[in-house]
Amino acid sequence: MLLTPMRYKSYIWPHNPAVYSITYQRQVAAHKVPFGRYCMQDLGLTCRVMRGAGEFAGADAYEEFKRLASVFYGGGPGLLIHPLWQIANAYFTALKLEQEPLPDYVRYSFEFRERFDGYSEQLTAAGSAAGAASPLAPRRHTVAGGETLWSIAGRYGVALEELLSANPGIKNPNLIGVGEEVALP
Repeated sequence: MLLTPMRYKSYIWPHNPAVYSITYQRQVAAHKVPFGRYCMQDLGLTCRVMRGAGEFAGADAYEEFKRLASVFYGGGPGLLIHPLWQIANAYFTALKLEQEPLPDYVRYSFEFRERFDGYSEQLTAAGSAAGAASPLAPRRHTVAGGETLWSIAGRYGVALEELLSANPGIKNPNLIGVGEEVALP
């Protein structure tokens, strides 16, 4: 299966990294109580951590690694678009050379941490009036930079499944473009 290349901010991988993983984690606190017992407290979900490893090979392998490193040094969050994962607004938190680089071969690993800016989206999903769609709400939405179908669904207080069924032309919910029109249910 031919996959689209992975992208982060302005950088497009020449070929997808060989190894990917996503860690979903829930923070739980254990509290000691008398007589050898304990109680657990659910502190909620933590950010998703996306890790991977790959290699650059060929005459410009080290130059390609330096281009990736310059994106890392840029700082701040950016849009991480992976051919299989949900698109995420993420921080590029680690880039590591796995061996001494050669002019024609570089092996590396990386880490991204998802930026969670969905607190207001969770409130609207729970039914707050601020995010609920009003009768005067627009019937179409134009996709802006950094938006995902998930953020659009949260903004208008609709379920992602409803948004997808209102847009049968969207075959891959992870791939929407800036300027694309999305019909609202």
